[in-house]
Amino acid sequence: MSATPISSAAASTGLLAGYLDSGDTPVGMDSYAVALSAVGGVLSTIEAVLEGEVRNAFCAVRPPGHPALTDRAMGICLFNNVAIAAPYIQKKQKLAKLLIVDWAVPHGNGTQAAFYDHPTVFCFSVHPSPFYPGTGNAEEQGEGRGVGSTRNVPLPACSGDAEYKRAFEDKLKPAADAFKPDFVPISAGFAAAQDDLLRRMKLTPAGCAALTGIVKKIAEQHCQGRLVSALEGGYNADARAASVEAQVRILME
Repeated sequence: MSATPISSAAASTGLLAGYLDSGDTPVGMDSYAVALSAVGGVLSTIEAVLEGEVRNAFCAVRPPGHPALTDRAMGICLFNNVAIAAPYIQKKQKLAKLLIVDWAVPHGNGTQAAFYDHPTVFCFSVHPSPFYPGTGNAEEQGEGRGVGSTRNVPLPACSGDAEYKRAFEDKLKPAADAFKPDFVPISAGFAAAQDDLLRRMKLTPAGCAALTGIVKKIAEQHCQGRLVSALEGGYNADARAASVEAQVRILME
């Protein structure tokens, strides 16, 4: 994969600024190293949870990951942190079934694509529709052996706490109870915050706390509380910070 320079001026500075694969994924000289650190941070955190050093954890990593495909960077994401972590949990840590919960604004197309035919990874996503990248319809439910292991809940623009909580209560909880996961990774996207620059949704910090509480209870019921949340999007620093704080407070209880 090659990067196309943004401009001749950028190239002449020696900073090697450009794009990887598509125009929505800018990169610089240190992007690869930083992306590797993000993946490594998530994997190390998972080990800490499984070894009992912590009950659960939130990973404040950058760059985010969930749109990235196996062969293509996408949506400001180089590596799909959670999708890379999933087979690591299954193969190295010997935990068979994973429930990936994604409530970012852009649909996690990369995560869905990675496990679309995998019956042992259940991908649950709540996101606005229509929106980038155009995937995540309710009809997308997996294929082959993985039919039924993908659940998308598209929401209309400007949905808030009540709509998100209803999706989690009515769709996620029954699916999780039937699936019985051994580990719960979260793709925690905070661009759904009501003050985010994308202006798509209206989730408050209290709503974020409620969603985190629901997922935490699922993990406690089915897999001894084994849960790791990885930061995805969020484009208003104050709104993102408030949402992250709300999630971490619930995880610490």
